[in-house]
Amino acid sequence: MALTKTQRRTRIRQRIRKRINGSADIPRLSVFRSNKEIYAQLIDDVSGKTLAAASSMDKEISKEGTKSDIAKAVGAALAKKAIEAGAETCAFDRSGYLYHGRVKALADGAREGGLKF
Repeated sequence: MALTKTQRRTRIRQRIRKRINGSADIPRLSVFRSNKEIYAQLIDDVSGKTLAAASSMDKEISKEGTKSDIAKAVGAALAKKAIEAGAETCAFDRSGYLYHGRVKALADGAREGGLKF
């Protein structure tokens, strides 16, 4: 029987999470993409805490431009918050999404903001 789109993404996500684990030194940058918005957070999996978070729903993020432009702004905002929190490097967790489009734009924005991964 064929898998649905969400079942397929869940399998890929679990495969990625087997290898990627965030710590206080190198947190995990987790991405969630809905149809309208995009969310990203830096997670310390050892203590189970979120170090920094940003989303397209934040007031400081401009709603002008395409969804990819907004995703890039979210990545830059997350990088700024992460550096303030003391995290300069991270492990990128694409959560089963293809590294393309909005997910790639968010990663590029975070890199331009000063995060290393």
